[in-house]
Amino acid sequence: MKLRSYLVLSLLLACFAASTQTLISTTLLGTRTKAQLTTQSGLPFIQYGAKFYRITYTSLDVHGALDTVSGLVAVPNDPDKVFPRLVYQHGTSSSKLDVPSYNVLQNGEGSIGLLFAGLGYVSLLPDYLGLGISDGFHPYVHAASEASVALDMLRALPAFNSQYGVHTNNQLFMTGYSQGGHASMALHRAVESDLAAEFSATAAAHLSGPYSIGEVMRGLILSDSVDYFPGYLPNTILSYQTAYGNLFNQVSDIFKAPYAAKIDAFYKGNLALGQLNSELISLLVTNVGDSRPLRMLQDSVVQAVLNDPQHPFNIALRDNNVYAWAPKAPTRIFYCKADDQVPYLNSLLARDSMTARGASSLVAQDVNTNADHGGCVTPALTNTLLFFAGYQQISGFVDTDEPLIQTLALSPNPANQFVQLPYLASAGELRVYAISGRLIQSKQLPAGEQQWDVSGLENGLYFVQFKAKGAIWQGKLVVQH
Repeated sequence: MKLRSYLVLSLLLACFAASTQTLISTTLLGTRTKAQLTTQSGLPFIQYGAKFYRITYTSLDVHGALDTVSGLVAVPNDPDKVFPRLVYQHGTSSSKLDVPSYNVLQNGEGSIGLLFAGLGYVSLLPDYLGLGISDGFHPYVHAASEASVALDMLRALPAFNSQYGVHTNNQLFMTGYSQGGHASMALHRAVESDLAAEFSATAAAHLSGPYSIGEVMRGLILSDSVDYFPGYLPNTILSYQTAYGNLFNQVSDIFKAPYAAKIDAFYKGNLALGQLNSELISLLVTNVGDSRPLRMLQDSVVQAVLNDPQHPFNIALRDNNVYAWAPKAPTRIFYCKADDQVPYLNSLLARDSMTARGASSLVAQDVNTNADHGGCVTPALTNTLLFFAGYQQISGFVDTDEPLIQTLALSPNPANQFVQLPYLASAGELRVYAISGRLIQSKQLPAGEQQWDVSGLENGLYFVQFKAKGAIWQGKLVVQH
């Protein structure tokens, strides 16, 4: 099979999108109250309870055939509000059911969807091809399919909304961690590069992802360094064999004995990735003295990959880079410099490439210099929700008994000294609340344009409300000095 480029597959997806996605089923998995989500997340500014569902829908597999896939939808429990959409892409799964729509009840990565629902987002967490209920081998860090399953989930959302009386606006936020960072950047690229007529990106935050598969991650693979995640190497090679079909005829063409037998069992679905990883570590320590994944590869394969830039393996790696474009929507790349699984150079290379191509609202930030890959999750997510809060819009419906709640536009946001308020048609009261709900400031403002001094506020997220003549305007402000 010839190599399928990102461009060719994305064009196919664009052509067949309208006819290849269908919502098949929805299953209510559970509900959480606002208090439960506050306790579960440890965050004092949860605003809503949540209902969460496993949905199944159709999408295309890597060969263009129709497949049924699954994912988690988490919805703020307030039918009278209109919420933005948020796609969260998950990290590497240790087994077929270690995915959001199945691990949410075990406080797995699906619980991040509940967090975002509690913050006022209709949250979509695709399980990916080959995982959850999807057939076949999972195309790991395969950019085009990571994007396509998320896009088709978004396309299935209106049918879900109609079934459950959920209301969403046109805002679209995208984020993901680790493999999910790679996936969210692939989705963001697809939305802005190919599908601008269908979707509009509001903001995106990509977290600790392997964006440079063809350079940074290739260098890590070929460095012969000690790495206690050896399962990632065969998972990637088998993924690209599944997608492109031209890397090997049998597993032993690529991997030495005794590793090939274990990897073949994984490829055939008889061994989970977590089990494979443990068994490969044991074999490597026994045979070469430490866990050095490169030693599993046939020597001839290593030399061919090192010496031939057009080797099919090198081409497949480069085809799954996701950084060579310029995002238009506000974008953050959050990483930790001490990451032991995904080198932070992925984030710097992506930043430099995107900036060189004209990205003007892009920041890459080390959110905890000393955190490893696992330790980076909390600071990366915390910075993401603060970043998104500055753009999030939630509206209510007109009700004869309640005042109309409208969005209060605040600029700049984040702010460090002054905030420009929109033109105020009449005098009213401005209130500022901390994320705990405590009232921080209250002041009367006259009609007209106003500039508000926030230099005295500490760094953090604030809820801002303006009341005048029976109407309410409210918004969120991030202060960063």
